[in-house]
Amino acid sequence: MEFLQNFEFSTEALTAMVMTYGVQLVGAIFTLVIGLWIANIILGVVRRILDRSKVDQSLCSFLCSLVSILLKVMVYITALSVLGIEMTSFVAILGAAGLAVGLALSGTLQNFAGGVMILFFKYFKVGDFIDAQGYMGTVKEIQIFVTILTTPDNKTIILPNGPLATDSLTNFSAQAQRRVDWTFGIAYGDDVDKAYEVLGRLIDEDERILKDPEPFMAVSALADSSVNIVVRVWVNAADYWGVHFRMNEMVYKTFDKEGLSIPFPQRDVHIHQITATDNE
Repeated sequence: MEFLQNFEFSTEALTAMVMTYGVQLVGAIFTLVIGLWIANIILGVVRRILDRSKVDQSLCSFLCSLVSILLKVMVYITALSVLGIEMTSFVAILGAAGLAVGLALSGTLQNFAGGVMILFFKYFKVGDFIDAQGYMGTVKEIQIFVTILTTPDNKTIILPNGPLATDSLTNFSAQAQRRVDWTFGIAYGDDVDKAYEVLGRLIDEDERILKDPEPFMAVSALADSSVNIVVRVWVNAADYWGVHFRMNEMVYKTFDKEGLSIPFPQRDVHIHQITATDNE
């Protein structure tokens, strides 16, 4: 008889336990299923927004993965809370661990944030020629933590993205056209109009020089040893150095034939002779 009473008590306790925890389990499963479904919807919306913003594909994949992980962690924590598991201590421990890792990897996280900014705001892209952090080169690859440059003499430069995103830089490839500037000196006594004519002819002979905006020439300075003429023309960015070097060569070859001299720095020295009479 006592056994039956104990059995009935155990059955009632088991039933009460099943009713209590069964409801929590069903609620946790329901929360998990609905939460993951909502997380997938949010993830799809984020992915479409990034695609419309034309964000770099590598950054888009990384951000989508990060959002997916954060949403799933939130769903799992919520489901465990519905199940009756105390999550306050777990969240506190997780936050403390995240803070410790963040402090330990502060420099790395700064480079990560810089990489995200570079890929999102597109300060430069692969193939651009930039001057940053004291280095000049062509952007070969943009990674999350570093940017890789190739210098004109084929050296590989690795720059951390943190300083690269916050400090100033020069992007020589951002604009389709660039201006080429020269300063050519002629000797005092040479015909300035003749120099204009020769320079204009050399400009017209180079088809890479654009007609609009039109070339500019003027006397920029009356220097100690020369009359300096500044010349400014516009070219496509890819033709910059070719036009620059060719004009220097053609001016050197042509000025002498046209009776124009390129003076070198010189100084007049006046010698005063002192005689014995002057000393007296």
